Amino acid sequence: MSEELPATTARETKAAKAAEEARTSQDAAGPPHARAAQEADAAGAAKATGRSGSARGAKKTGTARAAKGAKGKGAGKEAVEPVAPLDWSNPLRDPQDRRLPRIAGPSGLVIFGVTGDLSRRKLMPAVYDLANRGLLPPGFSLVGFARRDWEDQDFAQVVHDAVKEHARTPFREEVWQQLSEGMRFIPGDFDDDQAFEQLRESVEELDASRGTSGNYAFYLSVPPKFFPKVVQQLKKHGLTDGPDGSWRRAVIEKPFGHDLDSARELNALVHEVFDPEQVFRIDHYLGKETVQNILALRFANQMYEPIWNRSYVDHVQITMAEDIGIGGRAGYYDGIGAARDVIQNHLLQLMALTAMEEPAAFDARSLLTEKLKVLRAVRLPDDLGGHTVRGQYAGGWQGGARVPGYLEEEGIDPASTTDTYAAIKLGIDNRRWAGVPFYLRTGKRLGRRVTEIAVVFQRAPHSPFDSTATEELGENAIVIRVQPDEGMTVRFGSKVPGTSMEIRDVSMDFAYGESFTESSPEAYERLILDVLLGDANLFPRHQEVEESWRILDPIEEYWASHDKPAQYASGGWGPREADEMLARDGRSWRRP
Repeated sequence: MSEELPATTARETKAAKAAEEARTSQDAAGPPHARAAQEADAAGAAKATGRSGSARGAKKTGTARAAKGAKGKGAGKEAVEPVAPLDWSNPLRDPQDRRLPRIAGPSGLVIFGVTGDLSRRKLMPAVYDLANRGLLPPGFSLVGFARRDWEDQDFAQVVHDAVKEHARTPFREEVWQQLSEGMRFIPGDFDDDQAFEQLRESVEELDASRGTSGNYAFYLSVPPKFFPKVVQQLKKHGLTDGPDGSWRRAVIEKPFGHDLDSARELNALVHEVFDPEQVFRIDHYLGKETVQNILALRFANQMYEPIWNRSYVDHVQITMAEDIGIGGRAGYYDGIGAARDVIQNHLLQLMALTAMEEPAAFDARSLLTEKLKVLRAVRLPDDLGGHTVRGQYAGGWQGGARVPGYLEEEGIDPASTTDTYAAIKLGIDNRRWAGVPFYLRTGKRLGRRVTEIAVVFQRAPHSPFDSTATEELGENAIVIRVQPDEGMTVRFGSKVPGTSMEIRDVSMDFAYGESFTESSPEAYERLILDVLLGDANLFPRHQEVEESWRILDPIEEYWASHDKPAQYASGGWGPREADEMLARDGRSWRRP
């Protein structure tokens, strides 16, 4: 009769067996020096994050990543049978603990147009902030491509200066040193075959030295006219197809076309090189915490969704206002205008998220399905002249300084009809929203910088207080503040303390900065990380882009054949015609 082993001995035997399986997995991953490099990378990740839990996680995944990389690169002459990962979990981690976030696997990022303002102010600081938060792999690589006669160290210095000036998180030398070791710079034009060959060689070198496993995202921070050329060069030089088991992705900035036909043509060109699932179209507004909170507000709470429909909502206003002019962007902005620059992407996306039905799941396919239903149900007003307005800012005083009008800006044709303000009225023909108008407006040189969604409710069907003081009682509203004071306000009527029944509007306020100890990451941090993770939830697909142009094109065609834009004073809230547009409906614009 066999005697059962003590519990302690049984655990030791099980641990020894697990160790043997781990060694077998390591052997499959490659030679000892490759394993040592992986373990060194894992130790570097632990040092960068400064958390023992992250160090254990990095060390644990290093072996699995090495195995995957060896398989992808064809390490060895004979194929190695893949070894199943160990069924292991950290016994010290609570399954409900959300403090350990998703971390990108082995990967690199190539930025075309890396010397531009977007790259300097947003992209490079976002990469550093991700590394500083421990969300990038220790071997992460950053490659810049631009027309500059720079060496790698020159590029690293440019990134260093941008990080010092614009990064959200504190600068840490050890994080910077680890990140800078993976930086490379490729000088050249977009039609320079030699430069793209050099890029391919750098990618292969980084695969070997940094362990990126052939995973690369190509960020096209360039004017839209260069998109086709860049993607064709990537295909020509074998950069769009990585080793087996790896991925390649393209990240494209707006504007994606200037009308429906150009958007379709551009989609076709890009999809000849990259599959639709490999293309990530950046709309940085969708990376903001408050935009994502629209879905949480609606579908995680019972108190809002029952009244989020035509039975209770009077109308919806979506506003994006800027208090600046075009600055030095005359070459880009003139001929595009506010509607193409903002309404076609940002505001129609916000409208779709506000109006959509509950998705089956929080994944890219389900979100796309519901947003497309909204965009395809959009109905334009019959009278485009009475329910759309475009304007141009005139000279005036703003912020205590005299500012020029749009036609006085450097580089602008005095006869330009480009709109710097646009307001439109849309309807959504479905059961939930039939008869509820959506008012979208955007403009430059307005009263203040603000982006918000205001869901304005109908008045109470009967008020017993009309004989007393209710002059200051307006309509109930839920206002989602996207920027700059991220949060939400609920406006409702309340009695004023005193002997009379006086009722006025009051607000309940939720602010991210006061309710959470952790500050919200920049939108580009979230979006770049999602690209590396392959999470497309927050990226518009080509169908959404085309539907948005289908909505805007008739409005742009109408404007092109009619009078010049209305003038409005800088520092105000748009042209008088926009106020009249709502007044005809018995409504008025909210003053943010």
